[in-house]
Amino acid sequence: MGLSIAKNRIDILLIEDEPDLGEVFSRYLRYKGFTVIWECTAKKGLEAFGECTAKLVIIDVQLPDGNGFDLAQEILQLRAGQPIFFLTALQERASRLKGLSLGAVDYIAKPFDMDEILLKIRNLLAVASTPEIVSERRLQIGQLSLDMERHSLTDKQGKAQKLTVREAELLRHLILHKNVLVNKKDLLLLFWGNTDFFNGKSLEVFISRIRKLLQLDNKLHIESIYGAGYILHENN
Repeated sequence: MGLSIAKNRIDILLIEDEPDLGEVFSRYLRYKGFTVIWECTAKKGLEAFGECTAKLVIIDVQLPDGNGFDLAQEILQLRAGQPIFFLTALQERASRLKGLSLGAVDYIAKPFDMDEILLKIRNLLAVASTPEIVSERRLQIGQLSLDMERHSLTDKQGKAQKLTVREAELLRHLILHKNVLVNKKDLLLLFWGNTDFFNGKSLEVFISRIRKLLQLDNKLHIESIYGAGYILHENN
C-alpha cells in the first residue's frame, strides 16, 4: 500500500478494507494502466488523500474505523467537487440515495463486474481530464449555463430551472461530448451500472426531459440515432 507516489497526481485512491478484494481490484486497475493507492481504513485513506491529488476516490461505505459517507464528506470539505464512487455491499435504496446525495458520481454494489466498473472509471476520467471540469463546475452550451453545484440550467435572461442530480450529470456528459455520438450502452453502464430493458427506458425518459430543458435555446437539440445512442447538436 504505502505512499511512495502519494505526492504525485494519481488516477485512483481506493479505500477498501476487504484484503482480497482490495488486492485483486487494485492489481486489476494497475494492470489496466492506472496509478492506484490502496488503503484499508478511513484514517489512512484520509491521510493519503491529503498527500496526493486523486482523479477519483473509491470508498467502501463500511470501513473498520468509520463510515464511508462521513469520510466522503471530509474529503469533499478538503476538495469540493472531488469525483467519488461508493463501493459497498449495502443495496438498500436509502443508502444509495444518501451516497448520491452527497455528490458521489456512482454507487456500486458488491459483487460487481470489473469490466463494467472499468468502463465507468475510464468514462469518468476522460470527462475529468477536460478543461471544463478541471477548472470549474459551470458549463456553457449555446445560450445556456449548467451549474453542477446548484443542479440548475440558466438561460440568457438569467432564469434558472432546477434539475435532478441525474439530469445534471447526463446533461454534463452530453455537453462535454457535444456534436459527437454518445453510445447508449456506455451511458447505461456509466449512470445505471447495467444495460437492462428497464434502465434503457429510464434513460429514454431522462433524455426526453433534457430535450425539453434545451428548448430554451433553439440552436440546441438532441438527435437519437436508432440502435446507437444520442448526439447533442449545437448549431451555429
